[in-house]
Amino acid sequence: MSKEILQLKNNRQVATWLFIGVGMIVVQVLLGGITRLTESGLSITEWKPITGALPPLNEQQWLIEFEKYRHTDQFKFVHQSFSLKEFKFIFFWEWFHRLWARIMGMVFLFGFNYFIIKKKFNASMILPMVILFFLGALQGAIGWIMVRSGLVPEKYFVGHIELTTHFIAALVLLSYTYWFALSLLPSFQEKTESYQLKKTITFLLVLVFFQLVYGGFMAGLKAAATAPTWPYINGQWIPTTLDELNPWYQNLFYNKITIHLIHRSLGYLIFISTIYFFIKSRKISSNNIFNQYKNFFIVLVSIQILLGIFTLLFATTSSVFICLGVAHQFTAMLVVMCLLTLLFISTRPTKAVRV
Repeated sequence: MSKEILQLKNNRQVATWLFIGVGMIVVQVLLGGITRLTESGLSITEWKPITGALPPLNEQQWLIEFEKYRHTDQFKFVHQSFSLKEFKFIFFWEWFHRLWARIMGMVFLFGFNYFIIKKKFNASMILPMVILFFLGALQGAIGWIMVRSGLVPEKYFVGHIELTTHFIAALVLLSYTYWFALSLLPSFQEKTESYQLKKTITFLLVLVFFQLVYGGFMAGLKAAATAPTWPYINGQWIPTTLDELNPWYQNLFYNKITIHLIHRSLGYLIFISTIYFFIKSRKISSNNIFNQYKNFFIVLVSIQILLGIFTLLFATTSSVFICLGVAHQFTAMLVVMCLLTLLFISTRPTKAVRV
């Protein structure tokens, strides 16, 4: 077997491992969403990296954990009527969220050691691998900082800024892993040369980034329930309470209605920009992968808009809201990966070609 063929085989194996990691990160983000929507994040008040992998195994251990939770302000002021059975429900989601993170870390670590021993990595992969593990460790640290933000007096939930930071860090890890995997697959190395399309895709990615930030704010502040109406925001196109906080910039981060308006407006802008991108990209017909992802992207954005609307309308119906909210979050991750693929395939044209 020639050296080039062997390297291609090794690259595919490493890419498969990375794609497994991508799938596990997606599951982890969804578990995080369920944990937030079920108000489970503060049910475990300690961080035990090793022993915390096991849940309480008998009634006495459950009572000990429940007693720790009873000292939180969330229990005292929000869930003071909770029974042990109800506590077990929210404990499960936070425990499973943390357990999945441990399993995911083991999958990455096992794969890394295996490929090192089998000499599947080439020199160019080492630095990206180091960055990958750093991002994973950073994400774990941010997660615990987020939990700690809700375990202080007069706090009933984790801070929405910390929650959003945790969410965005997870998406950065997801994006980096996904991009790394794409770089190892020969089928994605054929590029579509178009300066205008690359600019449009980059612009869309920036819009999606800010949309995800404000989606995190919406979730962290439980803002959906403050205006479960569409297309109006509680009967108004432009709410009169947009600037009720002082100084004015506080409204961008803490005013639930202002966050509503920004999140919805960004959604409309992304949809319009997607239509523009789709029309402009119709001229590109030589790259089948680009065309497939372009079509997939407009379908995903359309689905995401509808999910966002229905998530708002059912914001006060707990069980439906949780299902729609998780679906909304899942589609958001698909949108990000689809955009990243389009950006990866796109490149600036050479001087001889201007599209």
